[in-house]
Amino acid sequence: MAESRALVTGASSGIGLAFARALARRGRPLVIVARRADRLQQLAGELGGPDRVAVVPLDLTRTDAPARLEAELTGRGLVVDLLVNNAGAGLTGPFAEQPLDRVLAMIDLNARALVELTRRLLPGMIERGRGGVINVVSTSAFQPVPFLSVYAASKAFVLSFTEALATELKDTGVVVQALCPGLTDSEFHEVSGTDRVLFTRTPSMRPEQVVERSLDALERGRLRVIPGWRDRLVLRVQSIFPNAVVRRVAGELFRPRSN
Repeated sequence: MAESRALVTGASSGIGLAFARALARRGRPLVIVARRADRLQQLAGELGGPDRVAVVPLDLTRTDAPARLEAELTGRGLVVDLLVNNAGAGLTGPFAEQPLDRVLAMIDLNARALVELTRRLLPGMIERGRGGVINVVSTSAFQPVPFLSVYAASKAFVLSFTEALATELKDTGVVVQALCPGLTDSEFHEVSGTDRVLFTRTPSMRPEQVVERSLDALERGRLRVIPGWRDRLVLRVQSIFPNAVVRRVAGELFRPRSN
């Protein structure tokens, strides 16, 4: 019989790494996916070795990556009963100046790969009558974000997609979650360029805090999870202001600065 596992994308750092460690502590065998094979192998050794952790080095921006991942799972006799779509990328700066290849790769990773992986793995969960999907979104999904425009738009897409799925999956035994963290300590900020904006000078959460709140909420079947109380407060306050005001404030918080 096929062995059920939790699959975490973007597992080599940040929130994905914290998910892998937290799920391993909870006794879940894993499939971990990321581009950096060396980091995945090191993590697999930390979490119990090949019997407990299957390593799949893969660049999910490639159009054939989800199909290759599905084939890899089938070939190893593994089924996924929890999919954590964590892999994502950002890019900060004026949209008209951003390299087009990086913009398109960001859309491929944040939206297309997430949708395709979910479509490939969800039918099996429905057939078995159990499973879960956690899509890592962002508080940037709740408003347009100048200078982080494509990233925020891709996360708004994922939020809408996830919440629509929740209604479709009612009474199937499969639960979905839109995890919407705010500022979180990770390599994301250096890679995406958000380390040059005012927003990253505000209080942040540790990835471990984000993940524990996500997994606890998944057990309770909560759909939209905003793990930080400051983020929940900010979103509540901004909901009373006109969208134009919210956009201007977001633009100031994410406008790149030289120092």
